[in-house]
Amino acid sequence: MSTHHTHNDLHSEQGPLAGEHPGRATNPVIKARDLAWLEFEKPDLAGAEIFGHAFGFATSYKDADELHLRGTRAGLPAVIVRRGARSRFTGPAFLAADDSDLPRLASHLGVPMTPLPENLGGLTVDSLDPSGARVRVVAGCHQLPALPGQTPLVLNVGAEIARENLTQRPLREPAKVERLGHVVLQTTRYRAALDWYLETLGLIVSDFLYYEGQRSKGPIMSFIRCDRGSEPADHHTLAMTLGPRTRYVHSAYQVADLDALAAGGQFLQDAGYHRSWGIGRHIQGSQIFDYWRDDKGFLVEHFTDGDMFDNTLDPGWAPMTASGLAQWGPPASADFLGIKPGRESLAEARSILSALRKPDNEFDIARLRGLLKVASS
Repeated sequence: MSTHHTHNDLHSEQGPLAGEHPGRATNPVIKARDLAWLEFEKPDLAGAEIFGHAFGFATSYKDADELHLRGTRAGLPAVIVRRGARSRFTGPAFLAADDSDLPRLASHLGVPMTPLPENLGGLTVDSLDPSGARVRVVAGCHQLPALPGQTPLVLNVGAEIARENLTQRPLREPAKVERLGHVVLQTTRYRAALDWYLETLGLIVSDFLYYEGQRSKGPIMSFIRCDRGSEPADHHTLAMTLGPRTRYVHSAYQVADLDALAAGGQFLQDAGYHRSWGIGRHIQGSQIFDYWRDDKGFLVEHFTDGDMFDNTLDPGWAPMTASGLAQWGPPASADFLGIKPGRESLAEARSILSALRKPDNEFDIARLRGLLKVASS
């Protein structure tokens, strides 16, 4: 009897019902290989760098108006922060699988290829998704060399003794970020945006979520990975969810193992930063997670041990519930769910009223009822 239960368990059903979204496009324009980096604006670059180092990034470039934060793996910076009048997320950059993808994409979108600044190198094709969010696809950028990383601890597991006459003494220090893993975005035009990413960038869906009792209305969240063929990719590089406004939700960065994540979290806590939710293990993606608020309140995640899928798996389908966000760990916090009293929850409440008045989005009364049911669960 097979023990391969990637989706065949209590949390997710295998594949769509007749007529449901297949989770991929038949003939996408290109196939993006990965996220390249994320871009933000903040008025205080010094504060962004202080938090970045406490979170586990290294600085790869900075001047008076720009800061690049990177992980230990060779490649590209993970986060680019530019000086701005207010703190905001300005968009993701995806890495093209091949340099030849850029002219094809530019021709399809009817936009030019433009050079990136010398501190990055290469070219970019910039466009807007149906939500109005700016999306970059880049190629030919300068590659950063690898930095020394954290070595995962050698563990005695069950009856297997791998560590003998040696103790474990992990330091309470920042968890060294290895790489950017994924970004989660909320949109009022979920289905239109989802199809755009699948058809334009060749991404494929790993899991769909729907509101309980509303499966016939279609999914309201998707965990989306890059299609690398037979080469496994992260369970999700992009996650998208329907909501009353278009906004950044969180981004996630890989660390070496559970001890790096936990000790790094203790370091952040000692430094006075706010843990939003954790430590726990997710269901969709299986990552061990720990969520924090950065110096300007953006939600960021340390993760380790995430699922890696090739392109042969069909999407799983499951209802969205607060309890269904984790296999184990503390209950999802009000801060993580966006319902903690404060500026963010007030902005979300105001946007609900605005979204319900507009006919050009997918967030309606039925979806509001589904969202409130998740929040109250």
